Amino acid sequence: MSHAPELVIKDLHVGIEGKEILKGLSLEVGKGEIHALMGPNGSGKSTLANTLMGHPKYEVTSGEILFKGESVLEMETDARARAGLFMAFQYPVAIPGVTVANFLRTALNARLAPPETNGGGAMPHKRGIAPKEFRAMLKERMALLKMDESFAGRYLNDGFSGGEKKRAEILQMAILKPEIAIMDETDSGLDIDALRAVAEGINATLSPEMGVLMITHYQRILNYVKPQFVHVMLDGRIVMSGGEELSHQLEANGYDWVREQVGLPAGIGDEVSEPVAEHV
Repeated sequence: MSHAPELVIKDLHVGIEGKEILKGLSLEVGKGEIHALMGPNGSGKSTLANTLMGHPKYEVTSGEILFKGESVLEMETDARARAGLFMAFQYPVAIPGVTVANFLRTALNARLAPPETNGGGAMPHKRGIAPKEFRAMLKERMALLKMDESFAGRYLNDGFSGGEKKRAEILQMAILKPEIAIMDETDSGLDIDALRAVAEGINATLSPEMGVLMITHYQRILNYVKPQFVHVMLDGRIVMSGGEELSHQLEANGYDWVREQVGLPAGIGDEVSEPVAEHV
């Protein structure tokens, strides 16, 4: 018996400041599936990630985003996160004064809180996960990711290297256990050793209960995290889909080969048309 996909994107059109970026994108991601979304800079990949998480600068002009059968278009970002959507940022922000451990415990308690306590009103009776239980969980997940325990006491992303920032995102994913994880160019700016460490962390957190949408410009991370599905995005929509072999064809032939295959003129979808929005 097949299950309905967790995340369903239907004919999505999205603009920012009056400029259309996504032009009819459709995609489905189910539990336990790893989807790689590849495309040149400016093709709309990060716009999709930010739209899925409810960034206020991105306007959905038509189409639908369904998560677990419910539309998320009217949901605030925090509500989407509590429901089980997660995004690992391309450029994680530093939060001086807030330790990794405190940030993660606060985030987990928000994720675990009953929905009726999240809209204001009375405080919940349950205080969330007990400190001792959380410390044990954090220690176990950090061991899984081969991270030094001292990492938990550092201020979040403050003075972190690129690899440390990305591994902190993977640690969040391991603690929060989302149902759909969106990874926005998690491989960007990493040298080969950091890339391998981050990829090992991703693989350690994969489970049959979590679907992954891995957004990437390059094929190299896919040597370590193997997708079952590969989609190519050009000019704001998915123009080609296939299995893992498609990523190798892209590596060998480039995006012009895709344009030839689908009848798009050279250069379409390759202009840097995607504004860089700030984090929510």
